[in-house]
This record gives sequence, C-alpha cells and structure tokens, in this order.
Amino acid sequence: MAYKITEDCIACGACSEECPTESISEGDGIYVIDADTCIDCGACAGVCPVDAPQEA
Repeated sequence: MAYKITEDCIACGACSEECPTESISEGDGIYVIDADTCIDCGACAGVCPVDAPQEA
C-alpha cells in the first residue's frame, strides 16, 4: 500500500530528496506521492519533520 502526504505538509522537500523511486513531486502547495511508483519503503515518513507522509 502506497504512502500519501497529508495536508500537514509544509512543502520543505525533505521527503522528495529521500525517495528512492522519485515518486514524490511538488504539488499545489504540498508534495504528492505517485501511488503507482511508490514502493512503500517509508523513507519519506522517516525524514518528514511534521509526519505528513502516512500509509494510505
């Protein structure tokens, strides 16, 4: 199951830099995760300062 970034995102970009599959991109005010390429590794959740990436 892929991760999803919640509205708590502060758009710092830490998650995007950590993603091994480059599944995270900047959306409209927050970052978004492409569920089709997310491998559910949790790397994004481990570096987010506000815990925005959550398992969907």
